[in-house]
Amino acid sequence: MRIHILSIFPEMFSPLNESIIKKAREKGLIEIDLVNFRDYTASKHKNVDDYPYGGGAGMVLKPEPIFAAVRNLSLKAQPKIVLMSPQGAVFSQETAQELAREEELVFICGHYEGFDERIRTLADMEISIGDYVLTGGELAAMVVIDSTVRLLPGVLGEAESSEDDSFAAGFLEYPQYTRPPEFEGMEVPAVLLSGDHARVAAWSRQAALRRTLLKRPEIFRPERLAAADFPLLRELMAEDERIRQLSVRWLSFEPLPRSKRSRRLELE
Repeated sequence: MRIHILSIFPEMFSPLNESIIKKAREKGLIEIDLVNFRDYTASKHKNVDDYPYGGGAGMVLKPEPIFAAVRNLSLKAQPKIVLMSPQGAVFSQETAQELAREEELVFICGHYEGFDERIRTLADMEISIGDYVLTGGELAAMVVIDSTVRLLPGVLGEAESSEDDSFAAGFLEYPQYTRPPEFEGMEVPAVLLSGDHARVAAWSRQAALRRTLLKRPEIFRPERLAAADFPLLRELMAEDERIRQLSVRWLSFEPLPRSKRSRRLELE
């Protein structure tokens, strides 16, 4: 994947030289091209912004430098152009998965009060990372890039690492533990020390379901449940009244018992 980043503060992207993204770059899995669109202004003083027509506070990014920078990119494939904007769709794991399928991405980072409306015509999509305002799009772009790059094949050490992440399958990640087995009176659940892989898998899945329902019920995705999840959910209903009250979210998705299903097919 090739990633082009248009910003007037390219030095802000030094974190992309660290950690997982650094390793991905060293492996040749991604290329990152930092473009200072100030270099494309025709202004004598290298101005990239101007006062808004109609008045108002702040300065607005001019269209000419950004259009010129995009048109001058060295591209190997048809890129998807992403405009970082507080007016964009809120970023999600699904969006990261969509972007991870692209060969070439272009990120346009706004700054100051905003940008000339005509700049929006360059973009294939607008992305926001939340309902708050940042000084510029640089930090937001780094969030999106990090989340996207880690999904690329070969970037993470184990293929399962990203599959088990929170949100990857529509649920939060289950609790994890490491040595020591007991710390300040807090013990690792015995099932995780049992060596019984089937029990560990069931415990982990049930813990993920519990955590999602109690912490982030709004992201719970019943259409992604497997048949084996429903007995686990019924156990959780008996365990916690809050989860029982949330049962309306998935009960209609629960498969009918075999005898009832067969009877229904006969009637049809």
